[in-house]
Amino acid sequence: MLKKRIAVSPKRQITIPIEFFNTIGIGNEVECYLHNNSLVIRPVRDADGEFDEEILADLIAQGLSGEKLLEKFKKTRRNIRPAVERLLEEASLAVKGQRPSSTYEDVFIRED
Repeated sequence: MLKKRIAVSPKRQITIPIEFFNTIGIGNEVECYLHNNSLVIRPVRDADGEFDEEILADLIAQGLSGEKLLEKFKKTRRNIRPAVERLLEEASLAVKGQRPSSTYEDVFIRED
């Protein structure tokens, strides 16, 4: 485990050690949040295009085209990150026993 003590400037700024910066692949932005009374800093991972094909295939299957397709695509794409964040929070609560958890079968096996 890499561990370093970092000075905080009077303006509340820190310098990320190069080993940390390179190891986790920090680009131009990081996101930070509080978790269990700790400050977590991690690289921003944009999901640019990650689900685009699936979204478009679903919307086309719904019969959308033209401006309606574009409008719905943009709206759906904006909702991906908040949805993933909600799933991660639910998983975290389930691990802590604060929320019921689901099995693989509950999520992926359909009963016809």
